[in-house]
Amino acid sequence: MVLTLMLTMLLSGGAAFAAQLPNFPYHSIDVLPIDRAKFLAGQKIDFEVELKDLGTIKSVEVLINYNPAEKFFGKAPVVKLAAGVSSYRIDQVSFAKPGPVNVIVNVLTEQGAASREVNYTVVADKAQKLAKNVILFVGDGMSLQARQMARILSKGLTEGKYHDLLEMEKMSNLALVTTSGMDSLVTDSANSASAYATGSKSAVNAMGIYPNSTGDPLDDPKVENIIELAKRSRGMATGIVSTANITDATPAAMVAHTRRRSEQNFIAASMLDPEHRPDVILGGGSQHFLPKSVPGSKRSDDRNLVEEFKSQGYTFAGNKTELNQIQNSAKVLGLFQLDNMNVYIDREVTKNPAVLGSFTDQPTLMDMTKQAINVLSKNQNGFFLMVEGACIDKQLHTVDWERATYDTIEMDKAIGIAKEFAKKNNDTLIIVVADHAHSASITGTYHELDGKTGRQAVRTYAEAGFPTFEDKNKDGFPDNPAPAVTLAIQYANHPEYYEDYKFNPEPIAPAIKSGSKTIANPKKDANGDLNSSKLPDTETQEVHTADDVPLTADGPGAEYFRGIMDNTEVFFGMVRALGLDAVK
Repeated sequence: MVLTLMLTMLLSGGAAFAAQLPNFPYHSIDVLPIDRAKFLAGQKIDFEVELKDLGTIKSVEVLINYNPAEKFFGKAPVVKLAAGVSSYRIDQVSFAKPGPVNVIVNVLTEQGAASREVNYTVVADKAQKLAKNVILFVGDGMSLQARQMARILSKGLTEGKYHDLLEMEKMSNLALVTTSGMDSLVTDSANSASAYATGSKSAVNAMGIYPNSTGDPLDDPKVENIIELAKRSRGMATGIVSTANITDATPAAMVAHTRRRSEQNFIAASMLDPEHRPDVILGGGSQHFLPKSVPGSKRSDDRNLVEEFKSQGYTFAGNKTELNQIQNSAKVLGLFQLDNMNVYIDREVTKNPAVLGSFTDQPTLMDMTKQAINVLSKNQNGFFLMVEGACIDKQLHTVDWERATYDTIEMDKAIGIAKEFAKKNNDTLIIVVADHAHSASITGTYHELDGKTGRQAVRTYAEAGFPTFEDKNKDGFPDNPAPAVTLAIQYANHPEYYEDYKFNPEPIAPAIKSGSKTIANPKKDANGDLNSSKLPDTETQEVHTADDVPLTADGPGAEYFRGIMDNTEVFFGMVRALGLDAVK
């Protein structure tokens, strides 16, 4: 079919497009950004209308607040005609004034007329007392129950009363945050982090974009993110810190724009782009920065991004010793593992060479957070820093709640460092939130003191009593992850796996592939109970849930966070606290 598109900006004659033909599906006209999107005034976006399977198109009219889009934005559209899907697109535009925005698309085809209407909200709110800095802590997968596990192990309780609360719990404001994306009830980390970074919902696996119909993961309409806004509008310093690959979903969403989170080589290179190049980059994942000739590299080219960052004035650290030696540097790149960094128990407690390999000198999240703040706080315009406790999620995926909980405690201690910095000038907003939840839940305690084993030794109600974790050295971490009485943790959504309720000295996958199906890994808890899968037999891990997650906040602008909030509101709380003027 040959499509002919006469693009007409009709200022009148709307009556000709009044009716939606019943044979045109609702999504024959997709408008990106989507309906009910919200933007900061001046925030840059790419605007696109896709026309799908409408037959021969005679004319298209795109009106924004009843003005032709070309006139409203002051830029001509790029129109692409194709059989099946046609596109009308204007890149790098914004809404300068706060208030409602109405978009109407009218299409005239040989079969009749079709139309679509969406509405946006544009805001420019500023907190009464502004923050100079924002530190966003993201506990990946850190549900309410994950916080509670950390409180039990780190603070303990006697006769039902906790001895203390976590640092993340001793904050002025509390809210519940929804987690769903634009395409699915249950989100992934890219999609949810993108909501925090841009204020816009996206799709699973996507970050910093609205997904269009093409197969190209790099051509989707972009939305300006918090790092780009902070750098462009105020010249702030910016940083990302994570215990995962620094190109993994959450840190990458603060920087990059792609439909596919697995494009980690692209994301690593994109971090060099001046518009969103963070001043501090600390985490794992050197495999995406080193040329393919280096053993362990995952790059398919000869680019050495570490050297390219050095040429941009960055000081490089490859281990904890080098990180702690850095002084008077305004830009730091630290990569401490080829892949994800090892978790706290393996790095700091068991220190098993079989697990750590040659990476025996990795910094803690506290080390990285402290150095990041030291570097970024030298910028007189303030800073934005995102710190992720990434492996909380990765360990809950493998039903290893002990490792997840130690990493939650590790992030809490990093939050304590940020709070100490914030106390000095009372000009820093600190936000602590998860990106989604997991299904792990505390059902009681577990012990074999009376000879019972397996599920017969799970203690509930009055028989549960209390676990016997101890912290004699007062470092905030239990001295032993395997006390005589431990927690009984159950999961609602898991593959088939064996469970003996005991700590595993080495991390081990709960399930493995056997042919086309997933079976319990016989190397994990082989003498334990066999838990039948609650998931399709293609899943090898426990999966995310759609649960709301708690958010706590403290400092200037924290009053914004209360009640039930959409996940996109985290972005608007941050830009409101900073009082960013994106129209500049």
